[in-house]
Amino acid sequence: MLAIFLAPVYILANVFTAYWLLRWMKEVHPLFRHPAVLGVILVLYAFFALSLLTSFLIKRDPVHRILKVISNCWLGMYLYFLGFTAILVLLRFIFAHTALTKTWLYSLMGLKAVGLGAILFVTGMCIYGMVHAVHIYTTRYEVPSKKDAHLKIALVADLHLGYSIGSHQMEEMVEKINAEEPDVVVIAGDIFDNEYDAIYEPDRVADLLAGLKSRYGTYACYGNHDLDEKILAGFTFETKEERIADRRFGEFLDRAKIHLLEDDVVCIDDAFYLAGRKDPDRIRKTQETRDTPSELLTGLDQSLPVFVIDHQPSELTELAEAGADLDLGGHTHDGQLFPGNILTGLMWENACGMKKVGDMYSIVTSGVGLWGPPMRIGTKAEVVIIDYGK
Repeated sequence: MLAIFLAPVYILANVFTAYWLLRWMKEVHPLFRHPAVLGVILVLYAFFALSLLTSFLIKRDPVHRILKVISNCWLGMYLYFLGFTAILVLLRFIFAHTALTKTWLYSLMGLKAVGLGAILFVTGMCIYGMVHAVHIYTTRYEVPSKKDAHLKIALVADLHLGYSIGSHQMEEMVEKINAEEPDVVVIAGDIFDNEYDAIYEPDRVADLLAGLKSRYGTYACYGNHDLDEKILAGFTFETKEERIADRRFGEFLDRAKIHLLEDDVVCIDDAFYLAGRKDPDRIRKTQETRDTPSELLTGLDQSLPVFVIDHQPSELTELAEAGADLDLGGHTHDGQLFPGNILTGLMWENACGMKKVGDMYSIVTSGVGLWGPPMRIGTKAEVVIIDYGK
């Protein structure tokens, strides 16, 4: 429902940016004052601005996939374009009502230069964000333990397999993980991006993931996006109907040799426990319930390490009190786009990185994949390697 409430805001924001863009273009060159030229510009602007809606309404491929890619790129660029436009308009207002009105920056030449500089900067930053997003980095953490165990864990999350993430990224991710020779691989939710059909060549992607090599195998929990839903501009539509995951999700995981844990605890090789939690947002939509941390972890042999996979890094204190030694999560993307990393830092107890909570360590990864815009600015895609008990 949030998408519906945000629609008027999005329309007004585009009216605002289109107005100032046309006003700036008219000042730059007389050609942009010609009605035919203005008409072409407005049509092109409307095409990109409405691509969020047209990609939602048109479901026939390849048109749907092309529009989806365009809309994701547009959304990322537009967020920065809107921000810079708002800043420049505010500065212009300040200049007009102070002595700064006599400076060069307030002149016509200054208007042209500042506007062009802003457009080039935003364009360059977004191109950098798109290039940066497809490269996967390796982040390492050392977690001390009083228990007699030494394990190497490979943690990834938020693959968001779909329009922006596919075989290229999965191939690089698998290569990086296999090179580390981990004891176990953990995927902390959001394997899918709401639409199974969004995955290009799903069998190939599943086979790539099946190539993950570790001593004990690959385990995962579901996240809030691991559910087939209608998505508009990255937001889902709430309904009163019970939602059921696309059966192809489970078939994909079977082919990829990924063991799904949904409020399940397994003892692996009598060496450690691995528990996977259900996602709170997902179960609300599927009308399921999930165990509390104490219910999930009760009766375990506390002489063995207890690792928990929980997509959203919440209930950290409760997990620590229930006996968890290590909580592995994702969900936040570390904000993905600056200043999102600052905002997520205010929203979560541990938005990204490693934090000690009681006797437990919480590790949250910024993820491999992307939500919406295919770019990362101020954050990175990563594979996390954890040396536990070192």
